[in-house]
Amino acid sequence: MNKIIEQPIPQGKYLPAIRNADIIYTSGMTPRKYGKLLYFGKIKITDPIQSHREAIRLATLNALTAVQNRLEAGEKIVLILQLNVFLNAEEGFTAHANAADYASELLIENLGTNCIGSRAAIGVASLPSNSPVEITMTAKVDINT
Repeated sequence: MNKIIEQPIPQGKYLPAIRNADIIYTSGMTPRKYGKLLYFGKIKITDPIQSHREAIRLATLNALTAVQNRLEAGEKIVLILQLNVFLNAEEGFTAHANAADYASELLIENLGTNCIGSRAAIGVASLPSNSPVEITMTAKVDINT
């Protein structure tokens, strides 16, 4: 699989992803492009969930790219073992699963159906740089391709 976008730029002292054998773990990815956060703020109860679609997709794409950048020639991602979608949501927000579906949809578009093992959609009080979303994932690699 080819790289989709440029490697995410860490915002601290860490790597975008780390690999152990056939498992790749990402750091938390926010909706940044070339290191610049493109979406800000808390997700409000009154916001149409679609208004956060692109932020969630960009953060997910950054995580997927971090995984892809750890692949060796001829390897491919066979499964996202764990997808975590952290949402900077105001108290009372309950559409976590609907928001996380935007992350799942992007992965399905790129990796095919049944590419996601388990998923968590988690509301939090804040995220780095006031990002509305942060994505982490753990991926399994087919090393026998």
